[in-house]
Amino acid sequence: MPDGEHRGWYKYGKLPHFDQAGLYRSITYRLDDSLPLRVLRRLEQELEEINATKAAREATRRRRIEIFLDAGYGSCILRHPHNANLVMEAWRRFDGERYDLIIGVVMPNHVHVLARIYPGTRLGDLLDAWKSFTSRRFQADEALGYVPRWQRGYWDRFIRDEAHYRTTVSYIAFNPVTAGLAKSPEEWPYLALGRGVELASVALEGDTPSTASLGVLASRSTRFERGSDDTE
Repeated sequence: MPDGEHRGWYKYGKLPHFDQAGLYRSITYRLDDSLPLRVLRRLEQELEEINATKAAREATRRRRIEIFLDAGYGSCILRHPHNANLVMEAWRRFDGERYDLIIGVVMPNHVHVLARIYPGTRLGDLLDAWKSFTSRRFQADEALGYVPRWQRGYWDRFIRDEAHYRTTVSYIAFNPVTAGLAKSPEEWPYLALGRGVELASVALEGDTPSTASLGVLASRSTRFERGSDDTE
C-alpha cells in the first residue's frame, strides 16, 4: 500500500513497478541502443511459435533478453573505464543514506544492482538520479560521434526470501563470467560492493535477509520495455 512517501504499485512507461521502503530490490537498466528493434521483433516472432502459457512465455522472454544484452549489441560505451566507473560512483554516492548497496555490476551495455531502499527514497527518483549523474558525464566512442543515452525506464524485482537473495547475488556477481568477459567475478573490474561487503561473504556465507526483514512479500510478473523507443 502507498504510505505517502512511497507509491506502491505503479506504472512507468509500459512496466509495472512496486515502490516501498525496506525492500531488497534487484534493478536492471540499459543503454538505449543495447537491444535493436530487429532483435526484439525476432524474439517476439519466436515467442509466438512457443506453445506455452503466458507466464511461461514471459519467463522465456526475460531469459532471452538477458542473453541478448550479454551478446553486446549497440555502442557498449560502458566498456570504457571512465563510463563504467561513473556508474559505480553514482551507486556509492548515497550508499548508507538513501539505500544499502549490496552488489552491482556494470556490463558493456547494461547494469544490474541489488540494494535495500530506505524510507523516503522513491525507486523511480533514485533511478533518475543515477542516470542523470552518469549521462551528463559519459564519454562517447569517437567512432560514434554521439553519446548514447540510458533507455527510458528500468526493470526491477523485489527479493522474496533468502534463497532468492542468494540467487540474485550470484547472478549479478557471475554475469561477466556468463557473458565470457571474465574467468571469475574477481577478475571483472566493474563489480561494485557496498560498504563493508565482501564478495565471498555476500554470495556464500554472509548475513542474508531473513523473511521477516524483507518487508512485503509478493510476486508479480514484469516485462522488459518494448516498443517504438527501441533503436534499430
